[in-house]
Amino acid sequence: MIRHIVLFSAKEKVDIDRIVDGLSVLTAIPHARRLEIGRNRKTDQLGNDIDVVVYGEFENEAQLAAYKAHDLYKESIKRVRPLRELRFAADFDSTDVSPQT
Repeated sequence: MIRHIVLFSAKEKVDIDRIVDGLSVLTAIPHARRLEIGRNRKTDQLGNDIDVVVYGEFENEAQLAAYKAHDLYKESIKRVRPLRELRFAADFDSTDVSPQT
């Protein structure tokens, strides 16, 4: 399974809700096993620069690629890109993570 995490910061704090709304269209894309959009609670004592988080789970690389190729993904980019300052993305295969013993 691939976990997809994207972090956003807003250019203007008043636009955070608009960013969340623009990202929320992603939840209608059928390829994700799980997809969540949420505001950062900003409880970390060292860094609270991130405003919005996207968390997704995909069965495989093909499902993630289909998600990114979907028209709603492009629509979300069109809505959010003008409002965001930073965007950081990471995808990792959760089967590569071994439990600590």
